Amino acid sequence: MRRILLTGVNGQVGQELQRTLLPLGEVIGIDRKTMDLASSTSIRQVIGEVKPNLIVNAAAYTAVDKAETETELANSINAVAPTMMAEEAERTGATLIHISTDYVFDGRKNTPYTEQDATNPICVYGQSKLAGEEGIRLHSDRHIILRTAWVYGTHGKSNFVKTMLRLFAERDEVRVVADQVGTPTWASDIAQAITTLLSQLSQEPLSSVPLTGTYHFTNSGIASWYDFAVAILEEAKQLGYPLKVQRIVPITTPEYPTPAQRPVYSVLSGKKISAVLGTHPSHWRQGLRHMLVEFSSYTL
Repeated sequence: MRRILLTGVNGQVGQELQRTLLPLGEVIGIDRKTMDLASSTSIRQVIGEVKPNLIVNAAAYTAVDKAETETELANSINAVAPTMMAEEAERTGATLIHISTDYVFDGRKNTPYTEQDATNPICVYGQSKLAGEEGIRLHSDRHIILRTAWVYGTHGKSNFVKTMLRLFAERDEVRVVADQVGTPTWASDIAQAITTLLSQLSQEPLSSVPLTGTYHFTNSGIASWYDFAVAILEEAKQLGYPLKVQRIVPITTPEYPTPAQRPVYSVLSGKKISAVLGTHPSHWRQGLRHMLVEFSSYTL
């Protein structure tokens, strides 16, 4: 039976992966208390003890704005740690699956980014994630890097959907940026895509992984943050969430300044991974509906 080391087990995608990966082998889920991602010694020690066949790295430093001042910590977790995992994976013959981000791009395109497009991150968070990708490619011949975007889920800490639900219950008016465009992506769909990719490797020797490389996965469709917020409100009304809000007001990025720059356009092309999976990702609105139904069972 394959031994799967899953990092970031308490995060949005990590908790979903803990469930979806079970059919593929023994899942050893670890959190930051078990393995300190800021310590190369801790990373090497845990991987050495677990002796995994697969390492699925769902852990990351995701505080985009804080990364502008916590540069060293962001780089330790997003750049150095994945590189260490890649080195250990290569040394032990394991395969590494790593989750990356749309923030490796600058957002200056107006058509979906493909895996071949040039990267050019415009914030520290994006730079740290790109450095992690580069470290993996340099040190591991058996890896999959899965870039995704605008992630939200039932589990884990706060995300855009949870924040909107809280604000909708507290305020009459909520202002949301309308000139940044991407694709909201449900954590459960990301976990399922990763699991399906890995299941396609189950008949292959781990020393010969045909799917090695970089893939983009998001739900389908395009939305601004404002569009996303409006959809959250519409779905939440139907499900009976407590709501006070009367208006969602579209604003521009300059009207909501943040320490970190964000890509104006960060839609990722899913053509490559759709061809491998043999299916097209569901629309983001469908994922949102599923998440809100699931979340309501915990909160309503």
